[in-house]
Amino acid sequence: MEQTVQPCPQCGTEIRTDRRFTTWCSACDWNVDPVEPDERPGHVERMRRGIAHRYGERLLAEMTRGESPRPRRDVAGVLAYAVALCVHGVTVALFVTGALLVTLGRGGAPSVLGAFLLGLAWLFRPRFGRLPDDAPVLHRADAPRLFALIDEVAACAPTSGVHAVAVTAEANASVSTYGVRQRRLLTLGLGLWEITTPQERVALLGHELGHFAHGDTRHGVIIANALHSLNSWRYLVAPIRNPSGLEVILNAFYLLPFLAVQGVMMLLDQLTLRAAQRAEYLADATSATAASTEAAVALQDRLLVCGPAEALLLRESNARQVRGAAKRDEPGQGLWDRLAAYVESIPEGEYERRRRVGVLRGHSVDATHPPTHLRRACLLARPAEPAAVRVDAAAVAAITAELADARQVVARCVLRG
Repeated sequence: MEQTVQPCPQCGTEIRTDRRFTTWCSACDWNVDPVEPDERPGHVERMRRGIAHRYGERLLAEMTRGESPRPRRDVAGVLAYAVALCVHGVTVALFVTGALLVTLGRGGAPSVLGAFLLGLAWLFRPRFGRLPDDAPVLHRADAPRLFALIDEVAACAPTSGVHAVAVTAEANASVSTYGVRQRRLLTLGLGLWEITTPQERVALLGHELGHFAHGDTRHGVIIANALHSLNSWRYLVAPIRNPSGLEVILNAFYLLPFLAVQGVMMLLDQLTLRAAQRAEYLADATSATAASTEAAVALQDRLLVCGPAEALLLRESNARQVRGAAKRDEPGQGLWDRLAAYVESIPEGEYERRRRVGVLRGHSVDATHPPTHLRRACLLARPAEPAAVRVDAAAVAAITAELADARQVVARCVLRG
């Protein structure tokens, strides 16, 4: 720790801080959030964040009143599915019309139009996901102890486990599905996995598997694919920036379709926004049930420093490019050891600063996720839960051995840039 001491320019309080991190005053919050946003949000985004803030405050009140942590099927949810099915209905109509025109057009202009409509239908078709080809993927036979732990945590949700685990360098974790049969995929980012304790890892698994257990609508194939189709439509009819003479006419032609697509996207976004935030709180509840409230709260604190963790990985990559081939055979494990040591050295004052920044920014980063400080407050407001799943030293060692090859592969990818 490289400590510095200086008086606060605003209130005169003595500030002791680590020079590697932002200098700020805990007494008056001077310089607590020195980073200015890259650009001011537009009207639509400001409205979205305002609605998200109101939803978030009400949801926090509901969740801390001790209500049963179960997902709700409300009017908004039913309407969201109805809108999503209408979006898919447009894709089906394009396909059927295109197929008929191609079949009956006999090679003339109708066939050309039909082929165009079939191309649009292909562009807007539902996606079922697939296993990543740029990251190591583990199956049950490759990592039996890791999958056994996942099964133990899943039983707390309750839900079933996963069919595959993808390992990446991100300081994040997520769940998704792949294939027509909607098999389950857990993506573990070593940037987060390597900076957490064994019990915090249980909390992380509990949170991610909780999304399966509580039916997160935005992860579902119907709504997720509807949002994908709408994004494709918006890209297709988006106005051209800095248009020329002819492009001005084209922009005028696209205006109504663009506004229609934008309106449907906003509608579907708002209909699922509350459910998306609730899903995060419910997933946190599963996290506490599996790993204990203490571990779930500790995981929330770890999430605060994912940014510095990713920054270190980027610096390591850049430094490797400068060194060139001098350390080409450096073991990959050294990268994860340095990452863990760096995060362990982050002082408590930096955690506290980031908590206060979260309070100031509110839902400004991601409206679909409640701010970390609200999720943390919700966990602390509910009765403390003991751990249903505990990981002993033998299990930690076995899982570490199962991930060893993936660690090496991912570390080499990071160091190669």
